[in-house]
Amino acid sequence: MEISCHGGYLVLSKVLEQTLNCGARLAQPGEFTLRAFVNGRIDLSRAEAVAEVIRAKTDLGLKLGLRHLKGDLSERINSYREKLINILARLEVEIDFSEEDVEPLDRKEAMREIESIERDMESLLATYHDGKILREGLNVVIIGKPNVGKSSLLNALLKEDRAIVTPIPGTTRDVISEYANFKGVPVRLVDTAGYHISKDTIELEGIRRTKIEMSEADIILLVIDTSSEVEAEELELERQIQNSECLVVLNKIDIGSEDLVERNEGKFKERQRARVSALKGDGIEELKEIIVSCAFTLKKDQTEGVMLSSLRHKKALTRAKKSISLAKSSLHKNLSPEFVALDLKAALDAVGEVIGKTVTDDILNKIFSEFCIGK
Repeated sequence: MEISCHGGYLVLSKVLEQTLNCGARLAQPGEFTLRAFVNGRIDLSRAEAVAEVIRAKTDLGLKLGLRHLKGDLSERINSYREKLINILARLEVEIDFSEEDVEPLDRKEAMREIESIERDMESLLATYHDGKILREGLNVVIIGKPNVGKSSLLNALLKEDRAIVTPIPGTTRDVISEYANFKGVPVRLVDTAGYHISKDTIELEGIRRTKIEMSEADIILLVIDTSSEVEAEELELERQIQNSECLVVLNKIDIGSEDLVERNEGKFKERQRARVSALKGDGIEELKEIIVSCAFTLKKDQTEGVMLSSLRHKKALTRAKKSISLAKSSLHKNLSPEFVALDLKAALDAVGEVIGKTVTDDILNKIFSEFCIGK
């Protein structure tokens, strides 16, 4: 049962305490949803969608979770299973009754059907990057030398004073992170310690943590102070992240001369750039749009379709696609139907993992341990 009652935390605690004293026990994480799955009321992908809905950080993320909960992804996965089972059934007849007068599988038709499944699966897998962003958020790390305005930029993007800002270089010595909503996309903004050569033990630890955040970033914002000349240290920092998705943010345009701003901008011609004044808020909304466009590849109307957002689903479908490719190869080489059936069965099992047709206790424990207590 679920108990809903009025009052603050203390009242809730007393009601819960009394209930437990009467012999009840607390539900395990995700227990209600697990029971619904075990009893066949929902499949595993819809069960996972319950947690997805609860954790949604933006409207787009919530819509994606609700579509999964409604069963849009399940329907797509079940269509793969039905087509694979249909092909496998015809193969099994050929294998089991090879000595009988049974019409063999039309290999050309089977190839067309398998290729159709493969194309559709590839299209679904291509949505994972954007689905993951809607579900987990975009990791945006702000870097730069001390006193270029990184913390001011964080505050401007958040529209609140989250980080301490002073004229003293090196004010930020640790990593500060906060979530924001950019055009419907959840974004984790990370302000880091000023990146420069130092012998100070605390600053060195801050720089070490900055490097860790940089390695895990979806997008790096390299902040440049346009009121002074770009230094060699900043150019070296840009070279260190040459293989990363990087956006150069030219800050302090309100106090830098136009000639100086253009000269500094010209040193980063290979990078996408944005001009802002974190202090006055100039260019901040445009910067948000650029950040989203850099990472989000789907058009807005495409977010209404079926999308992958779970790494578990992606891994399962990637294995399925690999097995389907092997089955295609066996068909092309005109190998015995046993070889084709073996790979198609592997694909069927992998597809079944998404909706829980083939799933182990370890996977179930991992999925439901991440739920909130009860639901």
